[in-house]
Formats: sequence, C-alpha cells, structure tokens
Amino acid sequence: MAQDISLKSLLVPSKTVTVEYPGFPDFKLELSYVSRETLINLRKRATKTIFKGRQTTEEFNEDLFLELYCDAAIKGWTGLKFKYINLLAPVDVSQFDPDDELGFSKDNALLLMKSSSDFDNFVSDRVNDLGNFSKNS
Repeated sequence: MAQDISLKSLLVPSKTVTVEYPGFPDFKLELSYVSRETLINLRKRATKTIFKGRQTTEEFNEDLFLELYCDAAIKGWTGLKFKYINLLAPVDVSQFDPDDELGFSKDNALLLMKSSSDFDNFVSDRVNDLGNFSKNS
C-alpha cells in the first residue's frame, strides 16, 4: 500500500531547527531549510529585466537577494551576547555589558550577514544541507 503514496504529499515547504553557533555558548539560531526551489525563487525575485533600446538584460540585485535569503533562512536567535558580536563584526559595544544580549530582528540578522563572512558562511552551510534538518523531525 505504501507504493501508492505520492512524494508530493510528504514534502513540507520548510523545516526549522535550532543550532548552536560554534564557539559561542548559548548563542542558538533558529534556521529554516532553504531548498533548491526556494533559492531559485529568491533569485528570480531579486532579478529584474531591464530594457535598453531593443535589448533586454537581467539585473541581479544582490542586496535584495540577501534580504530575501535572510528572511527565508534565519527565523530567530537567542543568546547573542555583545562579547560575541565583537568577534563577528567590527562594532563598538563598549557601552554595553558584554554579557547582555542583542535581540533578534530581521534587520539585525541582515546586518550581521552583511558584516560577518563567518556568520554568513555558517548560516549558508547549515540551511543548504538537508542533513541538518533530517535529524530533527
């Protein structure tokens, strides 16, 4: 009877897991799997067709793509202490207690992705690897 089941009925649009950022105890991110189809759709949304004379060209908006990608991939975080931010990006956090936390917002996530290649690489590696999402059902 299991042969009659369609894979389409089993697919879910997204799956979210909580992962700890390496080396930063208590900094946990809620990440959502970004499928190939989702990436293609994000690229399409960030690409605009421009008419120059009789020719059409496509223009890719990297900033828009990163904003859409962050929105799709990063769903939240906890435990991002100011002392960690200092190790991720060039910031001045001297007026804050190093153990206080920066709350999650879409703007904060986007700025951290833009400012920290380590953070960007970590998020991208995790959200594009289905293995990170198949362990936690």
